[in-house]
Amino acid sequence: MPAVLVSACLAGRKCRYDGADKNHPTLVAALEREGLEPVLFCPEEAGGLGTPRPAAKIEAAPDAVDAPTGADVLAGAARVVTEDGADVTEEFVAGARGALAAAQEHGCTTAFLTARSPSCGCAHVHTTRGLTSGRGVTAALLAQNGIALVDVDG
Repeated sequence: MPAVLVSACLAGRKCRYDGADKNHPTLVAALEREGLEPVLFCPEEAGGLGTPRPAAKIEAAPDAVDAPTGADVLAGAARVVTEDGADVTEEFVAGARGALAAAQEHGCTTAFLTARSPSCGCAHVHTTRGLTSGRGVTAALLAQNGIALVDVDG
């Protein structure tokens, strides 16, 4: 059975920053109908952050002109900070690497990820400048490694 990477919160796991989930039973049922095996993964927990945890956003370097994205974090040109100012960049990058390793281990060529997340967002992400076009840290790393992304609004 082909495997696909899925944000764990979309399958009902209470791993979001606020201790909730983004349960998406329609997605889970569709994957089952298509004969796809979901590989559930929460990059933020895998990176060492607990649940619940403070909300985080991507923050650009002070001299940056453009709004920051996950690709900027991976390149060292931006960081991820919590609402109280703690730098959690290392944890977000570690979680992204864990997600990539899980996808590669299971042969996943597609990932279904939570919309707008600074980890998983595929089209828009929360940044210190507001909601911005771009990918989160995990989504950016997966895309850089040839994994197709599906943004799921849970």
